[in-house]
Order: sequence, then structure tokens, then C-alpha cells
Amino acid sequence: MTKYVLAPDSFKESMTAKEVCEAMSKGIKKADPTADIISVPMTDGGEGTVDSLVDATQGEKYLL
Repeated sequence: MTKYVLAPDSFKESMTAKEVCEAMSKGIKKADPTADIISVPMTDGGEGTVDSLVDATQGEKYLL
């Protein structure tokens, strides 16, 4: 079994980092069904930072 660590940033105005991880995981699983995949959506401090932090900590967003 091969282990893959996915740590992409978003594709601005196209896909969030989480969506990129999901798409990459799907492709890897199709090519290597026994793959062990660790997904860590990244951010550079710009667009998507809050969403990445919320996902990484299993947190919640509150609208004030």
C-alpha cells in the first residue's frame, strides 16, 4: 500500500483546497484502490483561510 499526503492550496475562483483534495483523492483511489491518503487542505492566508481552519479543527463558523 502506498501512502499519499495531499496538501494543496485552492485554485482561485475555481475550487477550494478541500475540493482539490477530494478530486485528487478520487483520482488516486481510481488508480490505486489500496492507497492510504492523508488530506491536509492548505492556505496562504488569503481566500479560504477561515474555512481551512474550521475544517482542520472540526470547528463551526458563526455569523455575527
